[in-house]
Amino acid sequence: MTELKGVDPAAVPSGTGCAECDAAGGWWLHLRRCAQCGHIGCCDNSPSQHATRHATETGHPVIRSFEPGENWFWSYPDEAYYETGPDLAAPQHHPVGQPVPGPAGRVPADWRAKLNR
Repeated sequence: MTELKGVDPAAVPSGTGCAECDAAGGWWLHLRRCAQCGHIGCCDNSPSQHATRHATETGHPVIRSFEPGENWFWSYPDEAYYETGPDLAAPQHHPVGQPVPGPAGRVPADWRAKLNR
């Protein structure tokens, strides 16, 4: 798959962490990138689920993993997973030294108990 509706390959990531969690001093498990505007949000297992919230509020239909070594896409309207898709503007993932969950210093000791399943 090299073409998906709602993807702007030129959109750059909004940062290296979840925009809303960073603003609120929160934490995340994994990061997702809006393939239309570059917004970085946290995954659905994270306490705040900002990537899905962004998609719902904006209508932006596709996310891509923002984790090192992961290139998959998810289409919300189609509820479809794509192993590959169009090349997006750099960077392709958060900094390799950034811990998962992250960011360093904000993850509670009982983080596993706070995940959404």
